[in-house]
Amino acid sequence: MAADPRFHPAGSPLTLAEAAAIAGGELRGGDPATRIAGVGPLDAAGGAEISFLDNRRYAGQLAATRAAAVVLAADFAERLPAGVAAIVTGQPYLGFARIAARLHPAPPPRPGIHPSAVVDPGARLGEGCEVGPLAVIGAGAEIGPGCVIGPHAVVGEGVVLGEGCRIGAHASLSHCIAARFVVVHPGARIGQEGFGFAVTPEGRFETVPQLGRVILEDFVEVGANSCVDRGSQGDTVLGAGTRLDNLVQIGHNVRTGRGCVIVAQVGIAGSATLGNGVQMGGQSGLTGHASIGDRVRVGAQAGVMNDVPAGTDVVGSPAWPAKDTLRAMAALRRLGQKPGRG
Repeated sequence: MAADPRFHPAGSPLTLAEAAAIAGGELRGGDPATRIAGVGPLDAAGGAEISFLDNRRYAGQLAATRAAAVVLAADFAERLPAGVAAIVTGQPYLGFARIAARLHPAPPPRPGIHPSAVVDPGARLGEGCEVGPLAVIGAGAEIGPGCVIGPHAVVGEGVVLGEGCRIGAHASLSHCIAARFVVVHPGARIGQEGFGFAVTPEGRFETVPQLGRVILEDFVEVGANSCVDRGSQGDTVLGAGTRLDNLVQIGHNVRTGRGCVIVAQVGIAGSATLGNGVQMGGQSGLTGHASIGDRVRVGAQAGVMNDVPAGTDVVGSPAWPAKDTLRAMAALRRLGQKPGRG
């Protein structure tokens, strides 16, 4: 099924030659001048659309596809039916993503401030910003050029947004410095008070003032309804290019390196540190003050209680190195087996 034009307006069509160049691939078969206007899955794409194969599980669909072209690895190119062009690349998903972004580009900002928005006179907005209905921008906020502030979004006092940031509907930002091209999806909360309190002799809780900020570096994305608490003394920092999925909790003083991927329902407790390129699977958790090295991969639902050295894969709860966990599970299965008849 092609992208619904009500929600995903089409850009300019591409020739197959242009598509191959965008994908960084080699065009095999087909007329380079053939034009494509959209994208679709292998089993539904039509003759003016392009598809891709990046998972051999779906290789069986190649023989019946009716797409104009398919972006795929060289090993699968011969499986395409006659008349379907191949765009061969070592990274089919990336190549397809770049083509799709050209065929269905994100809508540009529509410069202007909606009459129902509330923008403090002390706020500064760069050229070409779009401010949606009922949005609020506080005193001293600085909004870079080309930013989009969605309906009902709140950009608090003193918040700084760099060039090209997009803030989704109902999102809120306070105590935050964001760099260029940061995306905050609908309902996300950035910069609220962290979970810090002291206990009195009488057993009551007294809040410890949370006096830090949230720093979002270039190209960070924060998923819908995710929360990033501000630091208690220092700052909470999400490194350049880091992606948070929906429903992620980042505690105060957490610092991530560049290009981390944090999947849905992950919780990272305060003052934990992640290196570059860390990946955390869905519903995994990280204890406070832990240090996670570069390129660590944490399996889904894993509970990480200790520091993890660089390049390690960990799974289970409590999380162990993946090989150790698999050995332990195998031993446990053997223990649970009924003894054979002698």
